[in-house]
Amino acid sequence: ILFSSFLGLGLCVAIIGPTFQDLATNVNRNISSLSFIFVGRAFGYLSGSVIGGVLVDVMNHFLLLGVSMLATTVGLYLVPFCKTAVLLTIMMSVFGTSIGILDTGGNVLILALWGDKGAPHLQALHFCFALGAFLAPLLAKLALGPTVSAENHTESDFHHPALNRSSDADSGVLFGVPNDMTLLWAYAVIGTYMFVVSVILFALFLKNSSKQEKERASAQTSRRAKYHNALLCLLFMFFFFYVGAEVTYGSYVFSFATTHVGMKESEAAGLNSIFWGTFAACRGLAIFFATCLRPGTMIVLSNIGSLTSSLFLVLFDKNPVCLWIATSVYGASMAATFPSGVSWIEQYTTIHGKSAAFFVIGAALGEMAIPAMIGIFQGKYPDLPVVLYASLGASVATGVLFPVMYKLATSPLNRQRKENRKSEDQKALLSSSGLNEYEEENEEEDAEKWNEMDFEVIEMNDTMRHSVIETSGNSLTESTSSPVNTGNSHVKHLPETRTKGTNI
Repeated sequence: ILFSSFLGLGLCVAIIGPTFQDLATNVNRNISSLSFIFVGRAFGYLSGSVIGGVLVDVMNHFLLLGVSMLATTVGLYLVPFCKTAVLLTIMMSVFGTSIGILDTGGNVLILALWGDKGAPHLQALHFCFALGAFLAPLLAKLALGPTVSAENHTESDFHHPALNRSSDADSGVLFGVPNDMTLLWAYAVIGTYMFVVSVILFALFLKNSSKQEKERASAQTSRRAKYHNALLCLLFMFFFFYVGAEVTYGSYVFSFATTHVGMKESEAAGLNSIFWGTFAACRGLAIFFATCLRPGTMIVLSNIGSLTSSLFLVLFDKNPVCLWIATSVYGASMAATFPSGVSWIEQYTTIHGKSAAFFVIGAALGEMAIPAMIGIFQGKYPDLPVVLYASLGASVATGVLFPVMYKLATSPLNRQRKENRKSEDQKALLSSSGLNEYEEENEEEDAEKWNEMDFEVIEMNDTMRHSVIETSGNSLTESTSSPVNTGNSHVKHLPETRTKGTNI
């Protein structure tokens, strides 16, 4: 059910990119002036992350996720009917709040179930998000059909109002049926899917099936790193740049391809799907890689790939072949970063609801600030590939932040290992010296025993010698007193000699 929820989450986040021009037309705005809807959605996502971080520790998990999914459903149904930019921004805020709760609650529940061994499960969870993001452009433009042709769109469309303005937007009506029914169907299909998943979550809540998960979470031993707060702050910045770049490229690559490169709408939708498709495919592969590679290794590989591909995008921004290849590599490189980051920090310090909410807030701020800034700068400098510059800058930032985080997390462990080695060496020395003393004591005891045995042998020899002398002396006196020995006398002395010999 969690995987199904994150599939819907990916659909919700990625649907805005291919329908951005249609939303601008629906509210009578141009693309650059409508970029603040990303601010509204990210502000709601930020609020939802805070709310979810607090509630996930005190509230039933399935109830919390079910409510957030239901609120997402309402937002998806209402977005196509918005006829003013302000109302659309408000709806995006409500929409962002619900997906923020869903994101925080899902990650915390995965960590509560599997702890630091949940790397493959986290990769699978976020793979479902990427799969939904891959399906969203296909659903919006290819499956349901294109809307306004983008063949005549130019770079000036970032400046000037959108074409085909609706009469409802001009008259100031807040809600109205959109002129393009494809926009309505795209959001309605995703909203229906989210509603079905929310019903299943409520059914699980009614069965009280989350008690075992809570008991497992409470039974886990919590650990806290020495630089816990510093690591969370650095991870906050890391996710700020990473998620900001991911959402910016996924949301603007469609408009960038049609206006800056001159692609057709179907080609631009395919390019957008290539980004999310490689993103989803590599997250699927990361499920298996997570079983044999450490999260830190996967983050390093992701940073190298994103830095290289974004550099090629900047250098060859109008080359279609390079754009397709570099977009694929960039999507693949961005795939495993977020779940690997969560798994990596869980190795050094336990992540609870508030801690997860903190770095998810960083992701929400990145989603809010970076796309809005890119929309403004793209409107001011339409001839420059501002989207690609943002991708390159974010790749450099994440490439610098992670080594600092790694050093900060492992330095106390290295000291502890050195201290453990010293204590082990000391114990080994003490044990070896104790063995030597024990051997010396044993040797002294053995020597004393041998001396005692020698004295006993000597005493025994002396006793035997005296007894033999006495016996021989007695026999001599008796022989002298009776000069004629008879057989009887000789027989009589034998028992006495044997008796004395036996006494000896």
